[in-house]
Amino acid sequence: MTETDAFNNDEKSKRSRRHNSRRHSTSSSVSSGKGGRRHRARKGCSIGAFIGQLLFNFISKIIRLIFQLIYGVKGETMPAITDPVLLESATSLARKIRKQELSSVQVMESFIRRIKDVNPKLNCCVDNRFDEALKEAAEADELIKSGKYTEEELEKTKPYLGVPISTKDCIAVKGLLHTAGLYARRDVRATEDATAMSLMRQAGAIPFAITNISEVCMWWESNNVVHGRTRNAYDSNRIVGGSSGGEGCIQSAAASPFGLGSDIGGSIRMPAFFNGVFGHKPSKLIVSNKGQFPMPFTDEQNSFLGIGPMSRFAEDLKPMLRIIAGEKAKELRLDEPVDLQKVRFFYQESDGGGRLVSPVDADLLAGMQRTVQHLRQKLKPVSVENVQLEQFRQSTIIWFANMKDDSGYTFAHQLGDLKVAINPYLELVKWVFGASKHTFIGLITAIMDRTQVQYGSSKYKHMVKKRDELRAEMQELLGEDGVLLYPTHPTVAPYHNEPIFRPINFSYTGIVNVLGFPATAVPLGQLGSEGVPLGLQVIANFNNDRLCLAVAEELERAFGGWARPEVKV
Repeated sequence: MTETDAFNNDEKSKRSRRHNSRRHSTSSSVSSGKGGRRHRARKGCSIGAFIGQLLFNFISKIIRLIFQLIYGVKGETMPAITDPVLLESATSLARKIRKQELSSVQVMESFIRRIKDVNPKLNCCVDNRFDEALKEAAEADELIKSGKYTEEELEKTKPYLGVPISTKDCIAVKGLLHTAGLYARRDVRATEDATAMSLMRQAGAIPFAITNISEVCMWWESNNVVHGRTRNAYDSNRIVGGSSGGEGCIQSAAASPFGLGSDIGGSIRMPAFFNGVFGHKPSKLIVSNKGQFPMPFTDEQNSFLGIGPMSRFAEDLKPMLRIIAGEKAKELRLDEPVDLQKVRFFYQESDGGGRLVSPVDADLLAGMQRTVQHLRQKLKPVSVENVQLEQFRQSTIIWFANMKDDSGYTFAHQLGDLKVAINPYLELVKWVFGASKHTFIGLITAIMDRTQVQYGSSKYKHMVKKRDELRAEMQELLGEDGVLLYPTHPTVAPYHNEPIFRPINFSYTGIVNVLGFPATAVPLGQLGSEGVPLGLQVIANFNNDRLCLAVAEELERAFGGWARPEVKV
């Protein structure tokens, strides 16, 4: 038995015991009331913290007003989606290619043309292999026409034969740029595919483009000095998120059928949310991270990071996950049917007041309530219950503390391509004069990295304990048949550079990474009052990814999922 198998068996045993005990006893940390369960009753906030939060919220509103005055209310107009091929899911395209209703070459040409149409405005695609991809598409068509394999055999062995796929710059695609948005790596090209991309190739998919990211993938706006800034397909004045922001953008603009992202603090789910598409962060240690740069320094950090699928259509997520999970797919039991009427639903509308975290937008609260209403009135599952997991208020410090390690490397080393630690203070002075090869937020992050909780300190140990307590609490709550609906982010897509003034809003997604649970970002169809997408995330217990994905498919049926960005870019 491997260490992973032993860990999983132990976790299953613990979950089973907690699940059974929860059904037969009432925990002292849980009290019932009109508002639903309240876990670990909240202690009163200090007056200073309360005033500080009010001041933060007031300043945030002033900053938002300033950005509105700077950018105005409209973005650029983007080319309409007129090619019907672009409106098909990757799964549908694969089926039509196998049936020879469409050719792989025709599909590839459609998406290449779309990238050329939208990329001058959006800057989502940063490198491509269009010529090679067209040759491989022709080879796929010839294989199908040859009759060497039946349609059923192709569906089983190469389920995505001939379908184009994209991925972010930090996930290696042989021959393409592999910069991680770092100037020192501006000419680096991958010598082999990342494991996840290799598995997608074996399934017949054809890599044809890579997409933009944030500098070394550690910020939630996709902007760097190598490739520049990516703009939102719904409003070009807004961010696409990060670090898989270019991937979220290329999906929402219908310029790629599906793609791979990676997520260590929300880097799949935030871009999926801001761009109105689906994105799934798998359970920890299910998908190999080999071939990604930067790689985690420790095994624990590796468990926080996950490569996962992104697509406009929910039906693409499960088959993609099955492929990239490889031999570990069996641990997810993806083929087991999910009866959503037997699922217990929990929802939480905010983190409960995390310090220096924005309050949840009214549009997002309304979207959560529409979802809850649909579940209660249409789906009618076992239960739909409001909860308040109090430790979510500490999501930010829990994430930062648990990201610390004893490797000796800092964020300054990452900015130095792991060869040298840059001097962020000197680089910041150079940045003021336009002479630095790093982003402003990258340098600020390197400076702040020195002031955060340090590995091994008493505060570090305390926050690791808090994480473990929250993990156990959620496992007890969710069991093997529960999901939690939770905001993906407290606000809709901000304006460019606005995240600098709301830096820790990522905590809504980051906390899930250090807990190790699977989570799916789900768009809720209609756009909000600001003309950009709304959504939420669905969280489940370890290896219960299939519950998240089943809920995503249900909410897509109910609310429409991805909405075409036809008015603004």
